Amino acid sequence: MTGPAAGTGGQGASRRHAGWYRALAAIAALLIGLLILVTCIDVIGRYLLNRPFGGAYELTQMLLAALVFVALPLTSADGGHVEVDLALHLFPAPVQRLLGRLAGIVSAVALAFFCWRLVLIGLDQVEDGTRSASLMIPMAPLAFLAAASCAVSAFILLLRREDP
Repeated sequence: MTGPAAGTGGQGASRRHAGWYRALAAIAALLIGLLILVTCIDVIGRYLLNRPFGGAYELTQMLLAALVFVALPLTSADGGHVEVDLALHLFPAPVQRLLGRLAGIVSAVALAFFCWRLVLIGLDQVEDGTRSASLMIPMAPLAFLAAASCAVSAFILLLRREDP
């Protein structure tokens, strides 16, 4: 298995110091804080004041989706995706590197496809004026955030080098 625990050639550590990495990590932390705040407001309102936060469930869903997509490039940069390599150790180091690059390319192509589809979904949502059910929050920005996240992650996976 590869990743932060197994060693990724030290790339995760150097990327952590990049401005974009710190910015995404700060946004992810903010989203977690907002999730906690929404949950606390809902629980206090529901059990102490008998007035639950009406849009808590919907807002939690949207914040969680945003968090997942903000964290996707961070996970890609750190090599933190789940990988199964039952027989990779049986191959020589050059073959391991080649297979690692191939896996990165396949993953990048899949993420590029997701990006394309999410952009189309976002454009449809803009055209239709799609909004959330109870809070009436526009849905297109979430689709565009997800598309941008997939694009950045695909780019990271194309550039990432694995050291066996």
